[in-house]
Amino acid sequence: MWKSVHRIKPFVLPSLLDPLLAHGFHPPSLKKALGIVLDKAGKPSYDSPSSFRVIIILRTLSKILERVVVSRLLAQATICSLIHPLQCGSLPGRSTADAALVLQHNVECFHRLRYKVSTLFLNVKGGFDKVESPLLLSLLRRKGVSPYLVQWVGSFLRDRTCRLTFQGSPRLFAPVSVGVPQGSPISPLLFVIYVSPLHLEILRSLIISYVDDFAVTVASRSYRTNIRVLQKSFSALKRKASPINISFSVPKTELTHWRTARSNEPPCSLPV
Repeated sequence: MWKSVHRIKPFVLPSLLDPLLAHGFHPPSLKKALGIVLDKAGKPSYDSPSSFRVIIILRTLSKILERVVVSRLLAQATICSLIHPLQCGSLPGRSTADAALVLQHNVECFHRLRYKVSTLFLNVKGGFDKVESPLLLSLLRRKGVSPYLVQWVGSFLRDRTCRLTFQGSPRLFAPVSVGVPQGSPISPLLFVIYVSPLHLEILRSLIISYVDDFAVTVASRSYRTNIRVLQKSFSALKRKASPINISFSVPKTELTHWRTARSNEPPCSLPV
């Protein structure tokens, strides 16, 4: 519908949205969301809230404005060093394939130098829900993002409400003050910016991330040394993540020891 309106009357949308950006204001009417509650398949019991999935439906006009902000914020990302070069996902030109190729390239380079290579795969627990609005806004200001964009992001994240829809639901809007909204065009970018400081500089190693998934790769002369380095790296990541309310999910953690086709030694089974 909005595409048709814009094609016939191209001045309508700009006249509605331009003042909101100019004053850094996101109106309450665009902050109301519907949460459709669906059963997760194959659960043995549905007595726990974790057995359900909530699909968030947002206002279409808000999504249009959010996409405008995404394009402007991305334009400032390189200038203001908002995003680390090894962050992928939700960014133009940085897909899953890019993350996989970077990992493969570095593993092969280490192998050519006759190093043993290991990778610890981590998943941020809670993801978008863990973003602290004051810390995110402070980071944007510190990096020199345009004040009107910082003000709009703050207004966008404040005073949000959601109405859960399921059989017997009260159909009342309740306040939501957790993280960034799921399903929003701008939420992945805000999250990527928020976790950018977790890309630590570690000798003979690299940290690649894909939105809320991190891969810590290290190289040394033995897998046992890799284990010790990975444990130290993970401790450093935890210390860096704690002040911004980020933690990692232990059940979703995986360890891989990379081997070459010519490797004839027994596989390493050392855990982290």
